Amino acid sequence: MDYQALAIPDVVLITPKVFGDERGFFLETFRQDEFSKHCGDYHFVQDNHSSSSHGILRGLHYQLNQPQGKLVRVTKGEVFDVAVDMRESSPTFGQWVGVLLNETNKQMLWVPPGFAHGFYVTSEQAEFQYKCTDFYAPEDEHSLLWNDPTVAIKWPIHNEPVLSQKDRMALLLKDCPKF
Repeated sequence: MDYQALAIPDVVLITPKVFGDERGFFLETFRQDEFSKHCGDYHFVQDNHSSSSHGILRGLHYQLNQPQGKLVRVTKGEVFDVAVDMRESSPTFGQWVGVLLNETNKQMLWVPPGFAHGFYVTSEQAEFQYKCTDFYAPEDEHSLLWNDPTVAIKWPIHNEPVLSQKDRMALLLKDCPKF
């Protein structure tokens, strides 16, 4: 696998080596020793899988007391995946990075603890899978508003996205609890 630190160096884009022929393909999606070497000594405790339709935006979510690192990938369709640095002491606090993840490029994104995470579905349908370093704790979940003007994420959106009630009620960065 190729590990590439992004503009926020703690966020890493992972490109697997894909071996394919007329029968199909094979790739490793996770290897603990390589992941630890390039991303840190994290261990995963929970795997999740979601399905969403075009135009749905999920996020930007994070847990404060039980922060989750997430290793995310798309197995069907395509999403624009975003991580926002919520660590006040970080030189990249309030900055974001975003990448297109899809079933063709098979790339994965490592979003470490201390970041808000979300994605927007650009294909007709997308299946999104991710590994988490801590368990989901709904009472600890917080949401950063997807279109906060101070963060200024450049989403590839042409119409108003479809949001959950929770995501419509998300807070601006200045009002969010921070790490």
